[in-house]
Amino acid sequence: MTELGPIAWPPAPIRTERLVLREPEARDRATFIELLASPEVHTYLGGPRTRDELERKMPEAPERWPGSFVVDLDGSMIGQVLLRRATGHGRRAAAGKAELGYLFLPRAWGFGYAAEACAAALGWLGGALPGEPVVLATQTANVGSMRLAAKLGFTEVERFEAWGAEQWLGIRSPAAPSD
Repeated sequence: MTELGPIAWPPAPIRTERLVLREPEARDRATFIELLASPEVHTYLGGPRTRDELERKMPEAPERWPGSFVVDLDGSMIGQVLLRRATGHGRRAAAGKAELGYLFLPRAWGFGYAAEACAAALGWLGGALPGEPVVLATQTANVGSMRLAAKLGFTEVERFEAWGAEQWLGIRSPAAPSD
C-alpha cells in the first residue's frame, strides 16, 4: 500500500444520510472475511480467497491505514471504501494518483450505498488533499461498477487488457460532481 500523503489520520467518522465511514475495528473481522471470501464480490476481482485461509491469516483487529474506511449501516459493516496511491495496474495515466476502490456485501447491493459512501470518501479526500485527481479501474464487464464510476464523475482515460479481461480506467478531476 502506498500512502496517500500528508493527511491527518484517522479523521472523525464521516456521516452521510444513511451511513458512517469509519476506521476498521476488531468487530469488523467477520465481515472482512465474508467480503474477501465472497464469490459474488470477487467475480471481477480475480476470485475469492478461501474462508479457511482468511480465518488463519487475518489479524483479530483488521489493519488500519490511511484511506481505508469501513462503511457502516445501522452499526454494522456492509462494505469498505479504499483510497490509496495507484500501483496495481501499472497504467501511466494512473501513476501517482489517488485511486478509489470499494467492496460491498451482496446484500447491500442495489440500494445506492456504494455511491453514497464513495461520494463521501471523495469529499473527504478533496478536503484533505485539495486538487487531487482520483482514478478508478474496473472490468468493463462489471456493469454496476461502470455505472457507479459515471455517477461519481469519472471519465474514461483508457481501456486495456489485464487479468484476462478488458479493464476500464477513469479519472475524476477535483471539480467533478459527486452526487
